[in-house]
Amino acid sequence: MTTSKRLADRKVEKFDKNIKRRGAVPESTKKGNNYPVGPIVLGFFVFVVIGSSLFQIIRTATSGGKA
Repeated sequence: MTTSKRLADRKVEKFDKNIKRRGAVPESTKKGNNYPVGPIVLGFFVFVVIGSSLFQIIRTATSGGKA
């Protein structure tokens, strides 16, 4: 079973088009916001840092400034 010349040419043309488009990714498929951490993890971190600093301020104020 042999392939017709027309079918082979069509496949070669499709392959060549694909080769020429490699690396040319449209902007719509690229991620715009690529954060290393998610918003929930960041929110939790801010909550812990601010909460612990407020707790330390309250503890220092109630002890009369002595650590």
